[in-house]
Amino acid sequence: MSHNAWHYARQMYARDNCARALGIEIQEMDDGFAVVTMTVTEQMLNGHHTCHGGQLFALADTAFAYACNSQGLAAVASGCSIDFARPALAGDRLVATARMRTQGKLTGVYDIEIINQQEKVVALFRGRAHRTGASITGESL
Repeated sequence: MSHNAWHYARQMYARDNCARALGIEIQEMDDGFAVVTMTVTEQMLNGHHTCHGGQLFALADTAFAYACNSQGLAAVASGCSIDFARPALAGDRLVATARMRTQGKLTGVYDIEIINQQEKVVALFRGRAHRTGASITGESL
C-alpha cells in the first residue's frame, strides 16, 4: 500500500466537488490503482428506472482519475470509452476498480471495472491519461 497514493488522493478529494456530490468514496489506493464506491440513488435513475449511463461513467472516470494521479503527477483524460454490461438499480452499491495497464512519461492506459453488490459486472471502462507536466497541487515540475 502506498502512503503517497493516499496522500495525493486526500488532496484531490478535498477539491473533488463532483465525487463528493455523487456520494463517491475512496476505499483503496496504491500506485496506479484505486477502488471507489457509490450507492445508486433515485436521483441517478433514467427514464427506464435504471442508473443513468452518465452516472456510471462518472463513477468509472473518478476511479480512473484517482489511479492515474496516484503518483502525484497531474494527469487528465485524453479519451475514454465505456461498455455497459447490465443495469444498476436504486440502492445498488457499486464498486469501481481502476488498474493501470501501462504508464509512460506522458501517456497511460487504465482499465476500470464496475461491479454491483452481487459481484456482477455492470460496466467496463478504458481511459487514456495524459500527464500535464505539473504536480496534482498545480506546481510545475
